[in-house]
Amino acid sequence: MLATAESCTGGLIAAACTDLAGSSQWFERGFVTYSNAAKTELLGVDAALIGQHGAVSEPVARAMAEGAIARSHAQASVAVTGVAGPTGGSAEKPVGTVWLAWSVDGRTHSALRHFAGDRAAVRAATVRLALEQLAHLLRT
Repeated sequence: MLATAESCTGGLIAAACTDLAGSSQWFERGFVTYSNAAKTELLGVDAALIGQHGAVSEPVARAMAEGAIARSHAQASVAVTGVAGPTGGSAEKPVGTVWLAWSVDGRTHSALRHFAGDRAAVRAATVRLALEQLAHLLRT
């Protein structure tokens, strides 16, 4: 079973999964944790972790993926947190910066990507990579 924990994609990964007929056999639930408070309340991400590293960071993405497993009946999860734009970027984390994390079989993996394009393009690229890498991890 799969759980998603999404910030910058706002539920698009869960929507892509549930667009598939039969997804109720493998999709358990989705968390849309757009705010820092939601990340803490729904996924158990430590507020101090967010304060120290920022919401768009590897430690937070990994904590989101692990929190989705801990707060669901899923055995696999994918989490994303990023800056989709057009505003909100900084020199350190420009628009298009996305941290992704996957928890599969008790192991958490993460990746940083910088996607080009407008808000829709960043979000679409994030969904695509999140699901492609999840499929890869499930096969290995």
